[in-house]
Amino acid sequence: MHTLHLQTHATTELLDITREVQGLVSASSVREGLCVVYVPHTTAGVTINEAADPSVKADLLMELNKIVPFQDRYQHSEGNSAAHIKATLVGSSVTIPISGGSLALGTWQGIYFCEFDGPRRRQVFVRIQ
Repeated sequence: MHTLHLQTHATTELLDITREVQGLVSASSVREGLCVVYVPHTTAGVTINEAADPSVKADLLMELNKIVPFQDRYQHSEGNSAAHIKATLVGSSVTIPISGGSLALGTWQGIYFCEFDGPRRRQVFVRIQ
């Protein structure tokens, strides 16, 4: 298993980690298999979405922030309930097929680390099988 170390810079942020994950796949001897990307945090997640147009990231965050506002009548005393809810909605892992030694992503797809309680130092675990 590999670990990516990330530093986020905003309360909510999407970081494209496709290049780093593909680099790990390329460095492995796996030509056909699976790549699991897992985020071990309760206020962050990982997703796959369009990576060609940066406005998609802004739109995703804008709508998530509308659906789950930062301030509401949350009971969690740390003040980051919205981050926990967003992380649950997005999810903590994705699995991508490996074909010919490369991630089998669609033409426009990228892998995004999703920060919902930053800025923070974060880890992402990558397992190549």
